[in-house]
Amino acid sequence: MPRIYITSVFVDDQAAALDFYTRVLGFTLKNDIPLGEARWLTVTSPDDDGVELLLEPAGHPAVGPYREALMTDGIPLASCEVTDLEAEAERLKGLGVRFTQEPLEMGPVKTAVIDDTCGNLVQLAQPL
Repeated sequence: MPRIYITSVFVDDQAAALDFYTRVLGFTLKNDIPLGEARWLTVTSPDDDGVELLLEPAGHPAVGPYREALMTDGIPLASCEVTDLEAEAERLKGLGVRFTQEPLEMGPVKTAVIDDTCGNLVQLAQPL
């Protein structure tokens, strides 16, 4: 049976994205391989070396309109699970992260949405 091992987040600036996803969100660098002007740049959750998140350059012509539509409609491009959303929200606010949706209970889950500073909204989710 197939399993997800890598998924992409399109980013405006790979260096800035690496800083945000590692220093701010706490992911761990997995791969940093130069590929001409870009890099094969992946991060993983520090407690799970499984699924990799590729910080992919947003240069393809289809990416701009796609991300613009998601941002306009307030739709997150990715979702990350946290164990304590309130504590994580306070930690991130202390680091200056901008929230587009404060923590909110939505049935069996509590969610918040942040701006990753690289052109995307990211949902934080805590199963209840």
